[in-house]
Amino acid sequence: MIKKLIAKEIEPKLHSSLKEIGKLLDSDIRYQLIDIINWQKFLYKPEVKFAIAYFNGEIFIKYKVKEKYIRALETQTNGEVYKDSCVEFFVSFDGKNYYNFEFSCIGTIHLTYGAGRNNRQFIDPEIIGHIEIESTLGVKPFTEKKGGFNWELIVRIPTLCFSFNQIKTLKGINATANFYKCGDGTSEPHFLTWNPIKTKNPDYHRPEFFGNLQFE
Repeated sequence: MIKKLIAKEIEPKLHSSLKEIGKLLDSDIRYQLIDIINWQKFLYKPEVKFAIAYFNGEIFIKYKVKEKYIRALETQTNGEVYKDSCVEFFVSFDGKNYYNFEFSCIGTIHLTYGAGRNNRQFIDPEIIGHIEIESTLGVKPFTEKKGGFNWELIVRIPTLCFSFNQIKTLKGINATANFYKCGDGTSEPHFLTWNPIKTKNPDYHRPEFFGNLQFE
């Protein structure tokens, strides 16, 4: 099964804050679930959904998460974000090479590019610095907390971050993508996906299982 998602164009007011853009996504865009368990060894299922839209050369994504454990130790750009409470966006513009955006619950970012898991190229942290990101959990790191937590994260990704492609505007582009939720270092590791992945073990780096993402 290959899902298809249409990213609608929205028009935020000039100099809109991320909170204002988040409200626009809440009111105008339908949320999608990240709720597929592909691997029976990992059955824990946080509640996760996202909304995606764009305007000119910027992508907006808002994630909403409800989970039992939250962890945020990584503060280094391009560090081991996946071990923390993490949401991810993998996107390809040529069906082969893809960018993997990984965002921790305090907004630490990991971003690389390539055709598979190995030999990936790190995107320059200076370029990553152009991404705007905001989490309801703030920015300070913390060890794992247990209980029940709801958190939201919104991100604004400029096309500048797609440094291996010449993309000025997103309108009309047909891409492939997948959206994920993980937390490898938490008490209950989990690997949820938007589009299903048919592999024996957890592996997000499988562009052949990306869904279709069309920028309207």
